[in-house]
Amino acid sequence: MSEEKKCPHCGEDIERCWIDYPEDNNCVNVSVKKHGPMTLEEVSKRLHVSLVRISQIEKQALNKLSKRIKI
Repeated sequence: MSEEKKCPHCGEDIERCWIDYPEDNNCVNVSVKKHGPMTLEEVSKRLHVSLVRISQIEKQALNKLSKRIKI
């Protein structure tokens, strides 16, 4: 059984919080703490994904949440 590695910045599982963005210590939780709510454009820059793709992911997530709330 493998041991989970913890992020030194937030204490979470490193696989869940790691992003390739050294300005925010490569941690999504640090990024959110530092900058608060971010625009889709800011998120796309951090994740190196197109703005359109981030928008698609957001819509899918909101869809899933709305389905769970209705149940």
